[in-house]
Amino acid sequence: MNQRIFSKSPNINVMVRAAQKAARSLIHDFNEVEHLQVTSKGLGDFVSTADKASEKILVTELQKARPEFGFLLEEGGEIKGSDPRYRFIIDPLDGTTNFLHGIPHFAISIALECEGNIIAGIVFDPVKDELFWAEKGQGAYLNSRRLRVSGRKKLDEAVFGTGIPFGDHGNKEKFLKDLGKVMPLIAGVRRMGVASLDLAYVAAGRFDCYFEDHIFPWDIAAGLLLVKEAGGFVSELRNPGEDMIVKGNILATNAGLRDLIQGLFH
Repeated sequence: MNQRIFSKSPNINVMVRAAQKAARSLIHDFNEVEHLQVTSKGLGDFVSTADKASEKILVTELQKARPEFGFLLEEGGEIKGSDPRYRFIIDPLDGTTNFLHGIPHFAISIALECEGNIIAGIVFDPVKDELFWAEKGQGAYLNSRRLRVSGRKKLDEAVFGTGIPFGDHGNKEKFLKDLGKVMPLIAGVRRMGVASLDLAYVAAGRFDCYFEDHIFPWDIAAGLLLVKEAGGFVSELRNPGEDMIVKGNILATNAGLRDLIQGLFH
């Protein structure tokens, strides 16, 4: 397979620089996690000073480079730009609960949307120094290596990633029904707690499938592009053809497993 790397565009370079700067702040706070001021947004759903500091850095850096673009932010909501065609969709700390418990698995996710289509995205894991990035029509990459989804075609060899409903989030009965359908058929299920990295892992062939209900746009926007550019398949989990970002239900897998998996969730 040709491993030639497509050169990063100016947009990707801007996003990477912003993420790397925010990551330095996150790593500093992660090393001091026991001292963080944390306020509760509900059972199992936290916002920390680390989230807010990371988001502020990302917005500041991206506005310097692209002052006309808008934003959709996990913490800060929507900020309109002077050019309505473009907006950044940002999760400044995906995996906040992991972060606050000292679990070294979290990420920064940034996607660039143009007229409703995701055209560029990065998911940066600062602990492992893994930068997943993609541009529409140009492939997906991990640092300098081209990514491809797995080639597995048998469910009994497949590892799935997912998210588990907690607190008052999601539909627990529906999730348990879904899990009951897939568990007897596959090699294993992993719940890592970071949707953006779950999708990046599908793109990298580490997971063969990822599914989840009730997910937010900033969690999945960059990851969707990664999977598609790595040769994978993404759709609305229960009603293929509907807008995944709007509905918040997602299935991501490879072509070999697509038909076997899709019918399980209907």
